[in-house]
Amino acid sequence: MRFFVVGDVSVDLLFFVERIPEPGEEVPSRRALMKPGGAGATLAAQLASLGHRVYLAGRVGQDPFAELALSRVREVGVDLRHLQEDPDHTTSSVLILLVPGGERAMVSAEGASRYLDPSLFKPRYLDQADAVVLSAYALVGGPSRSYAVEVLEAARKREMPIFADLGTGAVRVAGRELLRYLRGVSWLLMNQTELLTLAEASSLSEGVARLREEGFHHLAIKVGAMGSIVVTPEGEELIEPFPVEDIVDSTGSGDAYTAAFAHAILSGKSPLEAGRLANLAGALAATAIGAQGRLIRLEDLEVAVGQG
Repeated sequence: MRFFVVGDVSVDLLFFVERIPEPGEEVPSRRALMKPGGAGATLAAQLASLGHRVYLAGRVGQDPFAELALSRVREVGVDLRHLQEDPDHTTSSVLILLVPGGERAMVSAEGASRYLDPSLFKPRYLDQADAVVLSAYALVGGPSRSYAVEVLEAARKREMPIFADLGTGAVRVAGRELLRYLRGVSWLLMNQTELLTLAEASSLSEGVARLREEGFHHLAIKVGAMGSIVVTPEGEELIEPFPVEDIVDSTGSGDAYTAAFAHAILSGKSPLEAGRLANLAGALAATAIGAQGRLIRLEDLEVAVGQG
C-alpha cells in the first residue's frame, strides 16, 4: 500500500528525571539524549517499517537538527520528494522530561513544521497514494493548516481513506475547531485525554456520544493500560492491551498505534482486528527510547494474529 503522510518532523530532546520539577525548581537529569521525532515523521517511519511505500509531506530548517530529524525516515526508505526546507525557521524540536515508568511532560518549539507551504502541494500528488494519514498538529495554525486542508479536500474528492491522528497539544490549542476540518475522515484516532477535551465531556461514553452527534462514527480511542476502544456505527468495543514488559518511554506509542491501525484496515482487517494489532504496536513502541526507537515490523504483528 501507498500512504501520503502529513505532519511534523522534529528533534526530541529527552531528559530522564525522577520527577517533573515544580515552577522555579531545578532537578538533575540522569541522562540526556537527542532523537528523531515529530508525529509526521514517526507515522511515516512506522508505516515504512511495516512494508509500505510512504510519501512524507513535512518541513525542516536548514540547520544541523534537520539531518537528525530525518535520519530514521531515510533509514527505512520514506520518500521525501514532498519534504520542504525552510530558509528562515529552524527545524522543530520538543523537550521531553521522562520519569520512571515511561510517563512524560513536553515543551514544544514549533519551528519550520508550522510553515509547510501550501503552494507546493498539487492534488495530483495523491494519485500516487492509496490513503492519507494526517497528524492534527498540521491543523494547529500557520501555513501548514492550509496545506493540510488542501490535502484533506483532495483526498475527499478522490474518496480516499483518511486516518486523522489527534495530538494532545493540537487539541489544547485548536480545540473543537479541529472537528470542522476533519469532517468526513474515515477514522479519527485519539487518546482518552484528547477525546474528553475535544468533546468537552466528563466521561468516555459522553465523549463518544458527542462525537457521534458531530458526525464522527469511526473512532479509535487509546485508553492506556486498558487498551483501546474501537467505535463503529454498529457499536463500541474495548480491546484489551497486550502485556509488554520493560516499558521505558511512551513517546511515539500513539503514532505506532495509528500506523498499525491504518496498515490493518487497508490490509482488509476488521476494525476490531485492527485495534488489536494497533494495541500491540503501541505497547512495543514504548519498550525503546525515543519516538522512533522501536519501529514495528510485520513479524511483530504476527504475534497478535497468532494469539487471536
